[in-house]
Amino acid sequence: MDGALTTEHQEDGSLRRRKTEDEGEDQIGSKLSKTETTGLESCLDEPVELRSVHEVIKYGASSLPAKHYDPDTTEPISSGLQSLEELLSWKRSEANPFNVATVPLANREPSLASTPHRTLVSHDMMGGYLDDRFLQGAESDAPYVFYHWQYIDVFNYFSHNTVTIPPSVWTNAAHRHGVIVLGTFITEWTDGGKMCEVFLKEEESYRAVADRLVQIAHCYGFDGWLINIENPLGETAVKNTPLFLRYLTDQMHERVPGSMVLWYDSVLENGQLKWQNELNPSNRVFFSACDGIFTNYNWTEQNLEGMKAYSAAQGRLADIFVGVDVFARGEVVGGKLETNKALEMIRKHDFSTAIFAPGWVYESIPDKNDFRKEQDKFWSLLSDFLYVHRPSSPLPFVSSFCQGAGTSLYWRGQREVDRSWFNLDAQELQPLYYRETLEGEGWLRTQGCPEDAWSGGSSLLVEGVLPSMLSKVCARIFSLQVPLSSRVFVSLIYKPSPGVTVSLELKTADATLCTHRGVQDIPTSSIEPIALTEDHQLMRQFSQSCGQWNPDGWTVRCSQLELQGCALRDVCVSVRRDGGDKDTPFKCRVGEIMILDAESLSVAPLPVQSVCLYDVVWLRGANKLNLNATLRWRYPAQLVRHFLVYWRRLRGPDPRIPSGKLALIGRAYCPLFRVTELTVPEPPGLLELVVEPVSREGFRVPESQWGRRSLSYTEERTDQS
Repeated sequence: MDGALTTEHQEDGSLRRRKTEDEGEDQIGSKLSKTETTGLESCLDEPVELRSVHEVIKYGASSLPAKHYDPDTTEPISSGLQSLEELLSWKRSEANPFNVATVPLANREPSLASTPHRTLVSHDMMGGYLDDRFLQGAESDAPYVFYHWQYIDVFNYFSHNTVTIPPSVWTNAAHRHGVIVLGTFITEWTDGGKMCEVFLKEEESYRAVADRLVQIAHCYGFDGWLINIENPLGETAVKNTPLFLRYLTDQMHERVPGSMVLWYDSVLENGQLKWQNELNPSNRVFFSACDGIFTNYNWTEQNLEGMKAYSAAQGRLADIFVGVDVFARGEVVGGKLETNKALEMIRKHDFSTAIFAPGWVYESIPDKNDFRKEQDKFWSLLSDFLYVHRPSSPLPFVSSFCQGAGTSLYWRGQREVDRSWFNLDAQELQPLYYRETLEGEGWLRTQGCPEDAWSGGSSLLVEGVLPSMLSKVCARIFSLQVPLSSRVFVSLIYKPSPGVTVSLELKTADATLCTHRGVQDIPTSSIEPIALTEDHQLMRQFSQSCGQWNPDGWTVRCSQLELQGCALRDVCVSVRRDGGDKDTPFKCRVGEIMILDAESLSVAPLPVQSVCLYDVVWLRGANKLNLNATLRWRYPAQLVRHFLVYWRRLRGPDPRIPSGKLALIGRAYCPLFRVTELTVPEPPGLLELVVEPVSREGFRVPESQWGRRSLSYTEERTDQS
């Protein structure tokens, strides 16, 4: 498909790429854009001894843009663009640095290109930009979270803004699981029609819109667009629409490899607004100009049969995403808890699917505390018609099963923050959630457990009944395709119920077999790692890297494997009965699984470099002084699980008061953090902001390697003397 589009573009000389005025700026890389870092780079490159900031406190309205920062708290927020004018005037230098995704798209098998039946989720929930607009997280008792990433290929963030820019927390969570992310460009109603007549009137105007959409996706780190024009088009506008789509698709492919542009089934080639619920000669011209079509929802099996026989669909069935409205509005097949009926019919005819508004599960339940149970039920009904994608990134493989929310925030089994929170940046690689029936009265289930956690907001609860005729049961919690080194260190942290013994069982395969694309069923071997003794060299290195900690009821089991030419295919939790032959109920909370190249235990940690402080805003209220400021530093983000940001008082008006102890402000998931509403001593004062990296393996870096920045501040003088 890509090759055909490229050929067509090259043959049409009028569609050759033009450089835009903003193109020189449009280089993706870090959390902050190149054009706005000029002043900050000098700050980051200052000698260590000069890295102190002095502030004269001034009060007044924040000068930070309200579309990027909450006007009351200066918290970074995500938002869309409301008009054509706002889109065309968009500049990278004015982009929101906190909304740039920092997690690269992970590898997985089968890949998007080799998946014959793709699955797209379009997230349209109560208008969008809810708790998830707060880019450093929000307090939320029972938020909507999505964690069945292994089933889907494409995630579309949908809203009725003209340009919907996905919040970076969603892009980061999706990318961590190998799922691409699409924003939405929508025009609708009378105003949408007027907008289309303006930007689709000629080549220069539609290219200007496409160039901006490409630059926005490139800047913010997501992977493409759903184009949703839901208004009639005039003769010139509809003639230029396929040219707009083709140019946008071509530019996206060039700038963002693996990107995707989809067309929503709405307008016909004559400009009429008339949903077809299928691909047919009336909308074929748009499908031919981009990567695929997202059909409307009111189709019947007759529509599917007609599409499958249609000449334009031949060789591109995977590019036809048949829409399914989970709310079941109108005359539809399935929907709600019968969405599986729609998927069964769609897969029967070999099409991809676009599941629209699965947030119905959350919106439809009165008690939001039941959400996880209902979410797992919904996706289990669909699972027979979905692929399980295997993460295939190299070691280390680490997950503490955090879903990106919780009633408390844990670190090494201890509560670090005792309040409800929501932040999808904290979501770790998700396991398989399912229920399985065993022999006799036996059963097995895996689900997220927010009541207790080792790290983050939840653990994995493996529970069930081990039937009398079985001595053990294995719960498959990850399907992978991860190449293993010759010496592997394995750590399992768990809390079992009495009467059972818990261990890890790993299934490996010949690594050469795993290199063949599309191979799902290959021979595997089961290995149960043998626990290491405390005096083993690897255990000593592990303990030294972890530092002092108290497991507090958690069991930590470490082991070593020596292998040659193997790839890890499955990670299973094995539960054995300790004795007897009766049905045995069991529960096991799994806090963390870590599989490392053993050599990584001896790698020295890197220091945090160049802590920079800027965008300082002072706010006074209720007899207290609040500091708000942005911290940025240098550190390879791929090496860390998170950063801990602290502050302490170094000096205040009363010299008799000693320096304060470090107090935790929060966690950062990239080398950028906004300090908000930090109450500090009255001026004159001197405080220190400190950044501690925590490695992907959970190892803390020695204090000498932490990053620091001091801030002195005085009150603005109002007298004229």
